[in-house]
Order: sequence, then structure tokens, then C-alpha cells
Amino acid sequence: MPNTKDERKAFFKKIRGSADSDGAEMTFVEHLEVLRWHLVRSAIVLVILAVVLFINVDWVFDKVIFAPANKDFFSYKALCNLSHWLHIGDTLCMPPINLRLLGDTVSGPFMSALSISFMGAVILAFPYLLWEIWRFVKPALTKKEIRYVQGSFWWVSLCFFIGAAFGYLLLAPFTFNFLANFELGTMGVYDYKPTLHDYIDTLTSLILGCGLAFEMPIIVLVLSKIGIITPAFLKKYRRYAIVGILVLAAVITPSPDWISQVIVGAPLILLYEISIMLSKKVAKEKEKEEKQWE
Repeated sequence: MPNTKDERKAFFKKIRGSADSDGAEMTFVEHLEVLRWHLVRSAIVLVILAVVLFINVDWVFDKVIFAPANKDFFSYKALCNLSHWLHIGDTLCMPPINLRLLGDTVSGPFMSALSISFMGAVILAFPYLLWEIWRFVKPALTKKEIRYVQGSFWWVSLCFFIGAAFGYLLLAPFTFNFLANFELGTMGVYDYKPTLHDYIDTLTSLILGCGLAFEMPIIVLVLSKIGIITPAFLKKYRRYAIVGILVLAAVITPSPDWISQVIVGAPLILLYEISIMLSKKVAKEKEKEEKQWE
């Protein structure tokens, strides 16, 4: 953090632009005021969405949250139909789940309802929260940087929702089916009853984790622009990345056959290949700019 008054002015000038509407430099307090209103607007949107979800939390829980553990969930039928269409029998058909959740605290249902409402609000409001961040940092960017980053804004949101849908529609059914049918030992000395809190946390982690994982191409694009990652680096570690993805797919798939593993791992491998192509594109653009300067 800059120490002197002049350094602080230069620092915040970079963050929020050089002048306000009257052409005067913004003070430290004025910068904080601008940031405060970005945070206030974001909080208002989150609260409104959370309240709406909390009012309808019973429907949200029955139709959305608990759906991946229901044997009639859309993905179970779709995968089974796909398996028959590919003439591979019941390879992709998952055994039925009879999952009963345990409430181990008095406040468990209420706290879980709050957790569902808040996390649902964060997921739904993701584009808006990203837009508020963009509005705050935009004045600190050059026209060239604004033109470049502005196009990435929608791609970041799209990749997040595609990843969240992948985690909810595909990864969550595989995970809950595998864990619900997994048994430790042969003596039947324990009763498997996952808690409500554990179930919600697992589902939230899968959705948010996949949403962030699908940001891989955008992250690689930015890191390639900065110069931290190169196409050569990504190609060098491609085999290790693919092995890691397939190991992860083997752990979560309900059956040990390669088809199930490929269906889960293929999107992540595809994202890695897309990341390599984007890094190549950035490298070519840099090479072209260097030649122009020469």
C-alpha cells in the first residue's frame, strides 16, 4: 500500500480513474464511498433473492435441492435412455437411491433453509455481482483493456452457469448415487443416514466447484495475456491433467466401466483443450505485436 499522500493519490487514481464529474481528483474517502455503494447494491440484490427463495424454500428443497437424490430425477432417466440408445445395455443406468436425511440439531431445518436461500441467491446473482465488480475496476483500465475485458464478462457468466448445470445435472447424481450405495464392510454394523446439513454442503460444493472449474479457459486466457502461462506449459502437462481428470471421474462414477468415466471426464478434458487453443491465440497475437514493433 502506498505510504505518502502523492502515492496514495496515484494509487487510487489507477483504481477508480483520475477525476470525478467536475474534473477534480477523488479523495480517499470518496473512493471508499463509491466502493460502499457497489457493496450496498450487491447486498440488496442478494437479500431480495434470498428472501424470495426463503419464502419458497419448501418448493426449492423438494424440486431443486433434493431432486438429484430422487430416483425420478431427469438425469437418471436421460442417462438410462442414452445407454439403451447406444446399445450398451444398462451401463449408464444407476441403481435406485433410498436416501433419508438425518436432522441432528434443533435448529437444523431453519439453518439449512437459510443456507439454501443464501447460496441460491449467490448463484442466481453471479452475473450482477460480476457486473458490480466490473463497474468498480473499469475506470482503472485503458481503452484497449476495457475493450478486451468487456467481451469476457459474458463469457465468464456463461461458463459459470454451464459448469453449475454440469455439476447439478450430471456430477451430483453420480456422486449421490455412488455414495448412497457404497458400503463399508460386510457385517452391516452401521446405519447410513447422512445429515441434512452434510447433503446441502455437498450439493453446494459440487455446483459452485464445477461453476468455478468451468472458468478454466477464461483464467488461462488472462494468465496467458499476463505471460504466466504459455501453450508449451499446458501441452507439457497435458498428460498429467488428463490422468488426474480420469481418476476423478473413476472415483465418482457408479460403475467401473470406461464409458461412464468418459461421460464425466470428457467435458473437463475438452475445457483443457480449449484452454490450450486460447493460450495459442494469445501467443500468436503477442508475436504479431512484437513483429510490428520491430
